Amino acid sequence: MSTRIARHLRITGIVQGVGYRVSFERQARALDLSGWVRNRLDKSVEALICGDAGAIETMIAWARRGPPGARVDDVAVSDIDATDAGSGFEVRATE
Repeated sequence: MSTRIARHLRITGIVQGVGYRVSFERQARALDLSGWVRNRLDKSVEALICGDAGAIETMIAWARRGPPGARVDDVAVSDIDATDAGSGFEVRATE
């Protein structure tokens, strides 16, 4: 049985205006993760992902690369309570 975990990500670099959120959402759904992704006013991208530990690690590895056109400088990862993730995956409004 796999363990369901959650992580909060803050991605910095050239990650807005390059399709990062839509690509992130597509990858997260393909990995059967729940949570959300959104742009931040400081030009970073923030995400909460929840699911199988292996899928989480795969998603974090993807986040460090991003889609074509992105330049990821850093991905800060922190643990978060898995109950905060909800169900499904969505792109949220900029905050």
